Amino acid sequence: MTDAERGIWLDDPADREDLSTFADRAQRLDDAAVVRLRARPAGGVVAWFATGFDVLASRVVDGRIRPADLCAGADQLQNGLGAVGSDGYVDPGFPMDSAWRGVLPPDAGFVHLDDVPARAVLDLAHRGSELVKEHSSAHGPPASLLDQEVVGVSAGQDSVGIPMRCVFALTSMGFLPQTGAGPEFAPETVAADEVVRVRATPAWLRVDARFGTVYRRRGDPAVVLR
Repeated sequence: MTDAERGIWLDDPADREDLSTFADRAQRLDDAAVVRLRARPAGGVVAWFATGFDVLASRVVDGRIRPADLCAGADQLQNGLGAVGSDGYVDPGFPMDSAWRGVLPPDAGFVHLDDVPARAVLDLAHRGSELVKEHSSAHGPPASLLDQEVVGVSAGQDSVGIPMRCVFALTSMGFLPQTGAGPEFAPETVAADEVVRVRATPAWLRVDARFGTVYRRRGDPAVVLR
């Protein structure tokens, strides 16, 4: 392993491609995107991005990191991934730790509530995007649209509503395995049996898709993301 005090080590080219795709999606949503990288207790690295929807997006890759928690500009991370060392070393660029505000959700404690068909999520994204076109202003989509709970799931005594914010975050980050053959939100671009898994704690909502996970604070998001 390269003798560096700060860096990421990704041996598998597939993991480097996954992280590069994550950073690229983050940069599309925010030119000044910051990606937070943390070591998982069970191994691997989790990449985090605070989307503009007051929703956190994450993706896990198999690798090592030093120190165990660091922040990097998405553009600098992309540059590092384009110049990987022979031992898989990725230079994350200038430290951006001071740019990250807010806490992260816990690693464990989430209860599985239900699974939602991915095609239904895409249909909601399509309808939501049409409403955005109609009602957006210079300040972006109205908060009332983003906060609208479009799916309700429950298990036992616990129930949560999934807001449009989470739907937009999932699709904007490319977390659903779409084939690319068809319109952007066409339901037939994912398999009929593809699902997203909804989990929750008393404080967090979590939605897992094939290529990543989004988290939304249950309650006031300002506590977490601002």
